[in-house]
Amino acid sequence: MEASRRKLVHRFFALTFMLRQPAFIGDDRRDARYSKERIGLQPGSQKSVIVVGGGVAGMSAACALAEAGLRVRLVERRAFLGGRASSYRSPAIDEVIDNCQHVLFGCCTNLIGFYRRIGVAQKIHWTRAMTMIEPGGRRSRLGPSRLPAPMHGLPSLLAAKAFTRADKWALLRAFSAILGITPKDSPTEWSLGAWLRQNGQTVGVIDRFWRLVIASALNADLDEIALPYAVKVIRELFLNSAEAGSMGMSTVPLSELYAGAETFLHDRDCEVLFNAGVEIAEWSEAASQWTLNTHAGVLTSDYLVLALPFESVAKLLPQMPVAAGVESLAAQIGRHQHWPICSVHLWFDREITHLEHAVLLDRTIHWMYNKSRLQPGRHGKGSYLELVISASREFASLKRAEAIDLAVNELKEFFPVAKEAKLEKVALVKEVRATFGVPPGIDQFRPEAQSAPWPNCALAGDWTATGWPSTMESAARSGHLAAEAICASLGDPRKILNSDLKPRGFMRFLNSE
Repeated sequence: MEASRRKLVHRFFALTFMLRQPAFIGDDRRDARYSKERIGLQPGSQKSVIVVGGGVAGMSAACALAEAGLRVRLVERRAFLGGRASSYRSPAIDEVIDNCQHVLFGCCTNLIGFYRRIGVAQKIHWTRAMTMIEPGGRRSRLGPSRLPAPMHGLPSLLAAKAFTRADKWALLRAFSAILGITPKDSPTEWSLGAWLRQNGQTVGVIDRFWRLVIASALNADLDEIALPYAVKVIRELFLNSAEAGSMGMSTVPLSELYAGAETFLHDRDCEVLFNAGVEIAEWSEAASQWTLNTHAGVLTSDYLVLALPFESVAKLLPQMPVAAGVESLAAQIGRHQHWPICSVHLWFDREITHLEHAVLLDRTIHWMYNKSRLQPGRHGKGSYLELVISASREFASLKRAEAIDLAVNELKEFFPVAKEAKLEKVALVKEVRATFGVPPGIDQFRPEAQSAPWPNCALAGDWTATGWPSTMESAARSGHLAAEAICASLGDPRKILNSDLKPRGFMRFLNSE
């Protein structure tokens, strides 16, 4: 087995011809991939739907259903859209900040489709390169070459100073092993940590790649990540194509980005109700209608989509109608747990770095995002940096002063100019419920969109059965799946879920799904 894997790696190196990579993700020629035919219901037969939850799942469901011709009311308990992907003005520093830096990738076809639907795709900045920095400042740059997939990342990997020769061979062995499996045929009972130990990964590559890049992307410890999810991330971001691994970041604050959803709904005579938390929901069999008591008043509709985080669904269950399957859903919800993401927002009196973003090695902080460059609409001198710490319950437990001091002192190890700069403003955000965990066996506790135990009701949320880990893509997929379920019940079997991005190069023939 090992010999065959080495032979496969050697075969990669033996290939000397080059293939042109496909058009970049921002190319308008790909817009047709995400377009949807607007059929709509016949006049006089328009049905209504209430979507509870204004996060990415709820927004994507609401906008898809509005496009399909339903009369939609999107109900959000807070005063803004976005859920865990939102922004707000901090009164203490008089700055608008995101609750955490959110990124997407070229493989996030449903999130990209949602952005295009609401007209904000042009507000995403795309890049294909990633800079890794060691304490002291030495840098390694990972990015695609013109070689065909899955070899497009090999030249930068082999040149990376952050990895020893043993580290690089370990990564090549792991990547070649992943070429032989797909997420569907990966052992669901295995954790990523167990698989890495089985496949001879070095300490250096575990700390600097698997734990930092992959585990932080999935926001959990290595032994708390089911192998199929890790395989999916590796194949999508590093093997399938350079396009799939492209990274996108919003050029405006998140709530400004998602204002496009509110405009989209209003333009279709639909409503968005803020400060409208649901107190109780009732179903009338005789009228075939839902009635919701909310903080904004009593609402009725033909259909209902619950697009909420799992803990919010758990709190709402006692206020929902009695039905067979409620206890089963509650048991599924009870198997989920949260992982935190923390971010430290820093404003300096001068430019600290020209880099847009970077991976920071061997320290507590993991990622640096230069918001002054990523969000050029911001005004002011100096620079605004956001530092992100993923999957760290220890950091989340620190007191505010301790957390800020740790982050600032570590930043100075990577960017010495920060030692001379004046720190003018600072904000600390602890999103303790940032993501749900994806440990081995979790898939059996992720309900399908159409598995809600009540009539004319669908479930959405990144934690539902989407095949993706806890990401904005999973949330968007869940919203589209819920919208498909509602449309299907109306005799409109339209395809709303966007297809996955196709593998390129030789990945088309290497165990593609």
